[in-house]
Amino acid sequence: MRRKKGKNFRNAMINPDRFHKSQIKFYIILAPVVFLAALPIVFIIMHSLKPLDELMLYPPRFTVARPTLNNFIRLFRIADRGFQPATIYFFNTFWVTAGTIVATIAMSVSAGYVLSKRNFRGRDLLFKINQISMMFVPVAVLIPRYLVIASLGLLDNPLVHILPMLAMPVGLFLVKQFIDQIPDALVEAAQIDGASDYFIVWKIIMPLVKPAMSTLFILSFQLVWNNADVSAQFIERESLRTFAFFAAGLVERSAGSMAGLGVAAAATVVMFIPSFVVFMIAQKNVMNTMAHSGIK
Repeated sequence: MRRKKGKNFRNAMINPDRFHKSQIKFYIILAPVVFLAALPIVFIIMHSLKPLDELMLYPPRFTVARPTLNNFIRLFRIADRGFQPATIYFFNTFWVTAGTIVATIAMSVSAGYVLSKRNFRGRDLLFKINQISMMFVPVAVLIPRYLVIASLGLLDNPLVHILPMLAMPVGLFLVKQFIDQIPDALVEAAQIDGASDYFIVWKIIMPLVKPAMSTLFILSFQLVWNNADVSAQFIERESLRTFAFFAAGLVERSAGSMAGLGVAAAATVVMFIPSFVVFMIAQKNVMNTMAHSGIK
């Protein structure tokens, strides 16, 4: 009993639930890092709220004296020089992101279950191929990816935003490693009771791997929400492109226009806020997934 009490005391001292003076040294180290990391974010938010006269000040001012939402209003009214209304791009991004997240989670959990709990020839080879594919940056496989998409008839097709994203090697790796922690006896008991693989994945595996699914949700959300490459490389019709492509175009167009800088900053803030909110909500589950996936 005394030993258990001493262990709990040590854990409380190392990871206290409330503020403790032993944490001061961590604040001293982390506070400057957080401050420097937050400066660009605060600057772009301030920039998006500046009226035209403050945007034209030289030298530029970090803070905003008279904040306004005019840049955001102008952002959603832009429809010239070949651009569709911003609401069209935003709607495209919304349905593409939602469809990709649902399909990616279903595909990764199903594949992770098969690779973790089912025995078949070539299972280890397939998992090693998945790990090897994590080594390649997207630019390195751009040409073969384009040839595959063209051969499938997906050029200038709305499905090109979703189908190529289903193969997420990092997500499959994390989910598979997390499923490895589930006892085989639990799956075997369900099979003895006559449960199919679909039932096991839906009713047993998914409820037990919610932290991994939350991590996969964040990864797929950020990958799709901020992705302008698909719209630029595989889409010709402007009405099928996403908000990330639209925002990137605004940044390029505003390079020589002070008035356009505020609108471009507003577009950047619109792209940033959803990613920030999603990560803050699910970040605890991300850490749990890393702890169970062999990543230290």
